[in-house]
Amino acid sequence: MTEPTGTAAGADNGEGHGGRPRCAVLDDYQDIARTLADWPRIGDRVETRFLHRPLPSHDAVVEAVGDCEILVVMRERTPFPAALLDRLPRLRLLITSGMRNAALDLAAAARNGVTVCGTASNSEPPAELTWALILGLARGVTTENAALRTGGPWQQTLGADLHGRRLGVLGLGKIGTKVARVGAAFGMEVAAWSPRLDHDRAAGEGVVPCASLEELLETSDVVTVHLVLGDRSRGLIGEAELRRMRRTAFLVNTSRAGIVDQAALLRALHEGWIAGAGADVFATEPLPADDPLRTAPNFLGLPHLGYVTRRNYEGYFGQAVENIEAYLAGRPVRELALPGGAGAAG
Repeated sequence: MTEPTGTAAGADNGEGHGGRPRCAVLDDYQDIARTLADWPRIGDRVETRFLHRPLPSHDAVVEAVGDCEILVVMRERTPFPAALLDRLPRLRLLITSGMRNAALDLAAAARNGVTVCGTASNSEPPAELTWALILGLARGVTTENAALRTGGPWQQTLGADLHGRRLGVLGLGKIGTKVARVGAAFGMEVAAWSPRLDHDRAAGEGVVPCASLEELLETSDVVTVHLVLGDRSRGLIGEAELRRMRRTAFLVNTSRAGIVDQAALLRALHEGWIAGAGADVFATEPLPADDPLRTAPNFLGLPHLGYVTRRNYEGYFGQAVENIEAYLAGRPVRELALPGGAGAAG
């Protein structure tokens, strides 16, 4: 598949054919963005191209899209820190999927005259994927499926019951609350903890508030992470916390990799501190081919699929087109504000 790589910044005046501003849609890994929104609606006013491969360095980004006035990015697949934004003098509009993106330096964008806008994002898909991981771990789904497909032994695993067990939800925001409700429907006792947990709200959801993170870890059979990554949550679950968990417990992380110490998690899996772990998020994405998590025992990993559904993508790219139209009309919409701190993930 051939894709345009763009022109290095400084090679021309930044305008496409007919004087149209150039737009690049980054990290369209599956080559589907162009089919999920009405891009022809702006085709006579904007020259748009779609990039399908990761851009691994600042130099690669500048080379690929340094000629663009508009960029559409997918969550945190390509970070835009100050050092990169300072090298993109033509950039004027940066659109991210969702209304929160920790990989964008909003202050640097403002300093460089770049308007940053977002889109709506549904919280149901990541909540649903969380349960795919929990159920996959509890019932040995990947092990049994692999054996069935290859003619291996019939029945290898003894499933872990969820009914009557405790689900520990770390962060009771939009996603965590939806995960908690499903846990209750399975007949689980649901507990929660976060640095700013609203105890009244938790009680209203039928959730038991824990007094501390330690209590949540020590008493839960499944711990699922739904916190925003920030100064207070980075590395929140390390060796000491993993050792507090039950040896029969599962840890699932569909939030951000930085909340769980990856080296400690590897030790926990290899040494059996916990029964298993599932993750949809990694420190480096795409996950390197030689990353030890790929072959860790009792680990169920997915390639950051939490938000990757048709409904979400149609919303992301459809609203990206709307944002571009609003920008061209001089009335930007869905602008991102500077973050106010960490809490439960929305």
